Amino acid sequence: MRKIKQLIQYCVLCSYFLFVVCVTSCAQKQSDSLSTGAENFTEFIPLLKEKKIAVVANQSSLVKGEHLVDVLLAKDIHITRIFSPEHGFRGDADAGEKITNGIDAKTGLPIVSLYGKHYKPSVADLKDVDIVVFDIQDVGVRFYTYISTLHYVMEACAEQGKQVIVLDRPNPNGHYVDGPVLEMKYSSFVGMHPVPVVYGMSIGEYAQMINGEKWLKNKVQCELKVIPCKNWNREKSYLLPVKPSPNLPNQLSVALYPSLCFFEGTVVSAGRGTNYPFQVYGHPFFTKGDFEFTPRSITGASKYPKFKGEKCIGYDLRKINADDFRKKKKLDLSFLLNAYSELKAAPDFFNSFFEKLAGTANLRTQIENSISEEQIRESWKMDRKKFMAIRAKYLIYPDFTKKYVERETEASE
Repeated sequence: MRKIKQLIQYCVLCSYFLFVVCVTSCAQKQSDSLSTGAENFTEFIPLLKEKKIAVVANQSSLVKGEHLVDVLLAKDIHITRIFSPEHGFRGDADAGEKITNGIDAKTGLPIVSLYGKHYKPSVADLKDVDIVVFDIQDVGVRFYTYISTLHYVMEACAEQGKQVIVLDRPNPNGHYVDGPVLEMKYSSFVGMHPVPVVYGMSIGEYAQMINGEKWLKNKVQCELKVIPCKNWNREKSYLLPVKPSPNLPNQLSVALYPSLCFFEGTVVSAGRGTNYPFQVYGHPFFTKGDFEFTPRSITGASKYPKFKGEKCIGYDLRKINADDFRKKKKLDLSFLLNAYSELKAAPDFFNSFFEKLAGTANLRTQIENSISEEQIRESWKMDRKKFMAIRAKYLIYPDFTKKYVERETEASE
């Protein structure tokens, strides 16, 4: 009898031990899981109650598979209107295509386009708004225009006394900083601020920098609150749950975009009008390429692609492993330099858009004068070092590893 009692006690203790281990393991797993700002309801839903809300959103504004607008309405949040950026609210418009105002078929809410000639919300747009909630997936590249939309939303809200709440999301290119810093005389909607091509910040951190550095018109500052992600690590690869825009369909295109988008300012195609945009590049007159593609009109992605219907000889970069490319932690200028060489340094290789993308006239001059990639990169270092000091003031999440920071500092000295 005594042995049976001891056995029962032993079993109870084992069961308790297993329970503790299980709970601890599950809690650890949950604590390690990433959540976006939009998923952290307790941090922002109470702020929206009894307020009139406008939402800046597109197809990437998802909360565990549901659109943010639908989620907020289900929580009895009073939304008065939706603001849509480039590519539209549903994310199915071409780059540069005029976006018109409309009504969301599902919710009946009015949609106001913040693209084309109407970048900035007007007084009328915000008259029945207390708070603007901004929730859009960024890719961490200066010429990706969602940060320009963010700028104008913050500016309008600062001028009209409205609060901005940014629901933060991880930056898939947030693991490095690289490229020339924009010179303000080349400021445009594809590059508004003195930052490198790749700036290594979440969109929430970037919003804090815009505000803190007084980059808004007349140095105004808005009432800004950022709802951070939980458990985001810059060093860890982040797979986007939905494509952020029509021509960035996968992880590789997002990784290559900072390097290949320079081709938008040249005679070379970066694959628009194919099923693999920003994963190939080519031109009808290339002679050394190992790949052929013929751009075609694709509704919702590229209606009028460069070299439509013409066979391009080029290079297929889909063989590149996205994770391996990510580990380089830098722009790859070899594609641009190779293309310039392929066309025998053609005098019409660049167009006027190139300076806006590069943010400087120096890069075009350097390429035309056959400056090596190493020398080009050397010319960025001092400006990048200054930017790193500015950037550090606005970080919400732990910065790069100490080893990476030390390497960047040494390289800039």
